[in-house]
Amino acid sequence: MRTLMILAVLGLVLHDTTAGTHSLKIFYTASSGVPDFPEFVALSLVDDVQMNYYDSNTQRTVPKQDWISKVTEYQADYWQGETEKRRGTQQWFKANIEIAKQRFNQTGGVHIFQKMYGCQWDDETKEVNGFRQFGYDGEDFIVFDMKTMTWIAPSQQAVISKQRWNNNKADLEYRKNYLTKECIDWLKKYVDYGKTSLMRTDLPSVSFLQKSPSSPVTCHASGFYPNRAVMSWRKDGEELHEDVELGEIVPNPDGSFQMSVDLQKLPSGDWGKYECVFQLSGVKEDFVTVLDEKAIRTNHGKTGIRSDEVDYTMIIGIVIAVVLLLLALALAAFVGFKFCKCKKSNCDTASENSSELNEKLNPVPTA
Repeated sequence: MRTLMILAVLGLVLHDTTAGTHSLKIFYTASSGVPDFPEFVALSLVDDVQMNYYDSNTQRTVPKQDWISKVTEYQADYWQGETEKRRGTQQWFKANIEIAKQRFNQTGGVHIFQKMYGCQWDDETKEVNGFRQFGYDGEDFIVFDMKTMTWIAPSQQAVISKQRWNNNKADLEYRKNYLTKECIDWLKKYVDYGKTSLMRTDLPSVSFLQKSPSSPVTCHASGFYPNRAVMSWRKDGEELHEDVELGEIVPNPDGSFQMSVDLQKLPSGDWGKYECVFQLSGVKEDFVTVLDEKAIRTNHGKTGIRSDEVDYTMIIGIVIAVVLLLLALALAAFVGFKFCKCKKSNCDTASENSSELNEKLNPVPTA
């Protein structure tokens, strides 16, 4: 179960928000033929931070952040309501993964059917956007286009659903209203509840690492928040683009993040001309660290600090993050699922579930 959550967060969530932009994303995942995993999992994220969790084994929606408990001050039955909605959605997905298998002429095997929906709001420009889409076995299945107010079917097997859903004008209008108004209202509430945590900025600790004298020099930043950051190398004040490899942002066990950037071509001459630059969203000034050859952490014995001075907390954090990422990638490979390219179309939220129960993939029978 934990691995599936990691897959949802690491493998499916695209960190595309910027300073001033907030997002609410909901993921529903139904699986068939996956041993030792719930048949249905649901979770919500605010600004890419997991807010709650539900699965078909526990059949309860539970909070994942302390600040979301504030919601019960205004709506005492909030968690019971969320649980009931997700139980209903669970039945919808259970029925429709079977319909999808029929459409693709499948019987046994591992199959994944997923929905991703939500909204974005820019608190500076006040621009809003909504997104909603389904995926099946690693491919886009059917996607709602907010600009044209129509469903698009990348998969031939979804065409009959597209035709029926596009003919329901009242439902299309409801989807638009929900994504651009009701979803945004909930997003603003959640951001307000968690603003102390969600809108904080933590600068990292920066270290230089090198495996061997001929290995690239790695600038490693750990402990920063939020996960919207950029790193680069500069020489004599000019940003380097060649011989530089930027790593991915990965989570630390404490909820902060880490990343690194490699300098592939070793410095020649004055090492002090090189600088590692860390830029964090929401912080105006760059975090600049001048490269000092004597400060490079290494295990080859030529330069760097003594072994008894090694920051073992940082090393443990790296190991844990790598292990979690490998688990996620292993599961992704096992189920063969990498859900949609959500960067431009994105996804929708919680209270629309009741009307979704009527959204069967099969077309309405005609007389």
